[in-house]
Amino acid sequence: MKVCGKNVFNELDYKTVRKVIISNNFKDSEILDKIKSNKLKYVVSDSKIMDKMMPHNQGIIIEIDDYKYAALSAINDDSLVVMLDHLEDPHNFGAIIRTCEARGVKNIIIPKDRGVTVNETVMKTSAGALNHVNIIMVTNLVQTINELKNQGYFVYGAEANGVDYRHVDYADKVLLIIGSEGNGLSRLVVNNCDEIISIPMNGVVNSLNASVAASILLYGIGE
Repeated sequence: MKVCGKNVFNELDYKTVRKVIISNNFKDSEILDKIKSNKLKYVVSDSKIMDKMMPHNQGIIIEIDDYKYAALSAINDDSLVVMLDHLEDPHNFGAIIRTCEARGVKNIIIPKDRGVTVNETVMKTSAGALNHVNIIMVTNLVQTINELKNQGYFVYGAEANGVDYRHVDYADKVLLIIGSEGNGLSRLVVNNCDEIISIPMNGVVNSLNASVAASILLYGIGE
């Protein structure tokens, strides 16, 4: 996998770095020192060639190992876990990862099929937060929901026409499910939620961006 940008490089686990490509006019001495002190393999390339590889690269492209997803056991009885029901936009995914990390959420569950996975856009958008959050990929969301129910989690699905999230007495162990950008929560997921919660909408627009909705709910739960 290739990622790019100075902030991304600074947040990487350098053990995952295979090679660093820097432009022939790259002048960030701090990053150059990190490359050398960590004995990272690097090559110098023409900036125009690099721009064709990855636009807006800030003069640095990094080849890293593919992302390693965590197992469900990584949750380890955490009080708040997030599940994404077939989210599609990598920018939304990255933004949700950032919010989760800031909120102290350590685990995000995603489905194996028909949804966004960890790619270079997600890594860049998460701005380093991905290194501090477990992404757990599962084959079946409903089965996973029921596994977590058996572990004592109460499942809240974010959807229209639910209970105002501000008026909910939340359980000690919460699984919060955020739906996809276009379709929201799938029917099977809704049917397996313990409660549907909603953000009140008083304007003309009747829905929020998935990452914005996730941010509001994450800071509304248990705070």
